[in-house]
Amino acid sequence: MAGGRATGEERPAAVVRGARRAVPPPGAPVWPGTPTPLGARFRVGPDGVAGTNFALWAGGAEAVELCLFDAHGKETAVRLTELTHEIWHGFVPGVRPGQRYGYRVHGRWDPWTGARWNPAKLLLDPYARAVDGEFALPPEVYAHLRDWPDQSVADTVRDERDSAPYVPKGVVVHDDDDWADDRRPKTPWADSVIYELHVRGFTRLHPGIPGELRGTYAGLAHPAAIEHLVRLGVTAVELLPVHQFAHEDHLLRRGLRNYWGYNSIGYFAPHAAYAASGTTGEQVGEFKRMVRALHAAGIEVILDVVYNHTAEAGEYGPALSLKGIDNQRYYRLQPDARRYADYTGCGNTLNVVQPHVLRLITDSLRYWVTEMGVDGFRFDLAAALARSMHDVDMLSPFLAVIAQDPVLRRVKLIAEPWDVGSGGYQVGAFPPLWTEWNDRYRDTVRDFWRHALPDVREMGYRLSGSSDLYAWGGRRPYASVNFVTAHDGFTLRDLVSYGHKHNDANGEGNRDGTDDNRSWNCGEEGETGDERVRALRRRQLRNLLTTLLLSTGVPMLVAGDELGRTQHGNNNAYCQDNEIGWLDWTLLREPGWRALSELTARLIGLRRDHPVLRRRAFFSGRAHSADGLRDLAWFTPRGTEMTERDWYAPAATLGLYLSGRDIPGRDARGDAVLDDSFLAVLHAGERPAGFVLPGPPWAEGYEVVVDTSREEQDRAPGVRHRSGGAITVPERSVLLLRVTG
Repeated sequence: MAGGRATGEERPAAVVRGARRAVPPPGAPVWPGTPTPLGARFRVGPDGVAGTNFALWAGGAEAVELCLFDAHGKETAVRLTELTHEIWHGFVPGVRPGQRYGYRVHGRWDPWTGARWNPAKLLLDPYARAVDGEFALPPEVYAHLRDWPDQSVADTVRDERDSAPYVPKGVVVHDDDDWADDRRPKTPWADSVIYELHVRGFTRLHPGIPGELRGTYAGLAHPAAIEHLVRLGVTAVELLPVHQFAHEDHLLRRGLRNYWGYNSIGYFAPHAAYAASGTTGEQVGEFKRMVRALHAAGIEVILDVVYNHTAEAGEYGPALSLKGIDNQRYYRLQPDARRYADYTGCGNTLNVVQPHVLRLITDSLRYWVTEMGVDGFRFDLAAALARSMHDVDMLSPFLAVIAQDPVLRRVKLIAEPWDVGSGGYQVGAFPPLWTEWNDRYRDTVRDFWRHALPDVREMGYRLSGSSDLYAWGGRRPYASVNFVTAHDGFTLRDLVSYGHKHNDANGEGNRDGTDDNRSWNCGEEGETGDERVRALRRRQLRNLLTTLLLSTGVPMLVAGDELGRTQHGNNNAYCQDNEIGWLDWTLLREPGWRALSELTARLIGLRRDHPVLRRRAFFSGRAHSADGLRDLAWFTPRGTEMTERDWYAPAATLGLYLSGRDIPGRDARGDAVLDDSFLAVLHAGERPAGFVLPGPPWAEGYEVVVDTSREEQDRAPGVRHRSGGAITVPERSVLLLRVTG
């Protein structure tokens, strides 16, 4: 074991299992090749010879072996001798697409200073474009001895056993695709409706998709899957992680798997288990065909990406890739460099202030845009990426590079604007170009519909675009991605069916998952045969969906919420790759759930048809004409405009007037944008309430367009009312009325 004492802890003596690996002489002809591009690129080399150029950044390494594997797993080690700017590279003639490979990296073993090189461990190329095989986690996959008697220092004792039989390999891929015939939808942010889905979970039980395609990219590309998306009218799918990921050891030991995929290990490779066509490069073409099919239907593809940490966890985690290439520079380490700085809750944090780490991330992002065809990204725990040396910094290298990159600044960028570290909550703080998941919207809308808001100020901000958070620096209302549910937490149906979480199936004693659900079970916990409770729950779902789709900002739905999908009270189904996590398409056979789906499609259609519901600029609240009509006005049940005092009082009923006569901006021809005007009345009370409809200049009359107290929504013109008169708003309901005069 290298090095002297680094801390006050006593270092154990080095222990070796198996023979130490010496750097082999070159085992196959290797030409110098080039240090760029990184990764494995098949090409025709000098003298017309076909082969593959391999390039690996390994800054502190003493030597690098390229390991080639045949179909039977036999390994041929090839020593890379060329080193340019810390990049080891070589061109190997005759190596073609489909070749499986990995690396062994030699260097110091001194975990006390962060050095964890161990050539006994086969490492995945960070730039591998396809991965064949799954990660198992036997002891051989760890660089340290897991069974060392003193577990407090076990991570400092090197394990010399070979990991190659137990880890997947990178695959050389042929870059032969041309996107000239693809037409990206390029939906403006203000017109977007996002639909968060899991590739496997969305397709696994779909009766219209052939069995062999269910759970795959090809399944999502199938006309039966796309038909549902088109019928709903969503403009983008946001795919839960599709980068190659690994399953955690604690899950495998409990017979579970990482279902959501927030445990990335290959930032260029589509997750192989979601491919129907094969895993030796075929998954790349299948993913591209899926993107083309969605684009052809007018649907953008946004990837949920996890660049904040990797599947290698902390000091006691496995050595799969970056940890064995250069642990000291790929990861943020504590002052005691043996341990990791963890701003993610997953054991490690990528060190994005290091240029080569920043390059890895931005190269990956550009690859998915330019070569895989995607339209944007949602960044998991984005605040961790925006940290400089310690604090979150909106002038950080990561955000600065994104802002100036000619490819990345043109795609959709969504931040999950927090991490688990000190000062990590950054909602409203990301710079222009970025939109953000707005959890304050989620919490406020949940609280309003369970009648738990102390006053209605917060609700007013959230319904009208959250100007208190985003009206700075040129940001627009679409900086707010509004959501009531996400993959993490209760489904919409469970939000109105459970008062607390039921996560026992996860095997963690119901300790995992949040306890802050802001849910209401409508009087009975879980599923019930009481039709009154069931009807109330369906009404609450209609209220929540209607509120979301009428709010200013970008709405995000979770796949299945429009069908009444349930996880039976599990609010952390990250490890439930089964019926708990999959969509149950048989729900569409039930009239109540089918009606909910139809209402969702109708609301999205209303949003699409009426620019007043998808504004590109914040409301001013000021009169723009002599009659005193304003672009936005708020009303009490008395039909009077709300005063300052009204905003600071609890209220179950809120009226919101949106003027279609005062929409800022012009259309593509330079003409003024004009639309109908609407009055939305939201009533969370448990009894019906009177509401006086505002008269001139607001309206002469009104027509009911949506009434969530009704299971079925008529598409024909609704009930008409004269202004100035009182109407009865049913208990716990939303009325949307169009101005008729």
